[in-house]
Amino acid sequence: MSSRIAVVTDSNSSMSVEEGKELGIAVIPMPFFIGGKEYLDGVNLSQEEFYERMIAGEDIHTSQPSPDEVMKCWDELLKDYDEIIHIPMSSGLSGSCGSAYLLAQHYDDRVQVVDNQRISVTLRQSCLDAKELIARGMNARQVKDELERVKFESSIYIMINTLTYLKKGGRLTPAAAAIGSLLKIKPVLQIQGEKLDSFAKTRTIQGGKDIIINAIRKDMENRFGCTEKCHNVHLEMAYTYDEDAADQFCKELSEAFPGYEIDRRPLSLSIACHIGPGALAAAVSKKI
Repeated sequence: MSSRIAVVTDSNSSMSVEEGKELGIAVIPMPFFIGGKEYLDGVNLSQEEFYERMIAGEDIHTSQPSPDEVMKCWDELLKDYDEIIHIPMSSGLSGSCGSAYLLAQHYDDRVQVVDNQRISVTLRQSCLDAKELIARGMNARQVKDELERVKFESSIYIMINTLTYLKKGGRLTPAAAAIGSLLKIKPVLQIQGEKLDSFAKTRTIQGGKDIIINAIRKDMENRFGCTEKCHNVHLEMAYTYDEDAADQFCKELSEAFPGYEIDRRPLSLSIACHIGPGALAAAVSKKI
């Protein structure tokens, strides 16, 4: 008899608690501190309020779910399920994965923590992949091993609209930020595996979008073997704050990659803390 397996993630997956319920995935909301007060992503902190307070210059710090919150979630699920697959954001971008690993040691192998080094829309896809692998008959350990085996088979490319928040978070020196702002430089960053790395620079929004589209196309052709007849990847588009810019970029992606369904959703607030409003991103991940 096959075991019943639950899938758990956090709101860094660009998935709300409500959407998770609809998909059969438990979502732990990420905590944030604004002006010293704790808020929970999607519970008592909406995307709109987050950006209003960010733009107003309030001090925002990311945190990770408390051990009590994580264990409470697991304990509830283990009343109805035999095993849990817990997929947090990349260990290279947060300590929540390492914390979950330590907590799982107390659950006699009933909780498998996956570090497949993804975040946001690619992390969401990993959760959907986990559901599919469970449906194929894999146990929790097999799902963990498969998700970690394919962890580098995805990329996110993000164009940043302002250097303010990279400077604020210490990822850019004040001098570099000042020069960059003067020259109107818009960096394009890449998340592939555990790191957020510089990928390219541009001075126009359209230039940044073109860089992202070309990078996605190269990945599709060179890394994933896509052809006109072989659509073996998922394409996603993500953004921070600016809905109109997101709509336009999604349209451009659809024109660049006809025949692909492009999933559009906001970047997780944990990323938004470091890059600010007005960012545009596209992601590609290989189908399992």
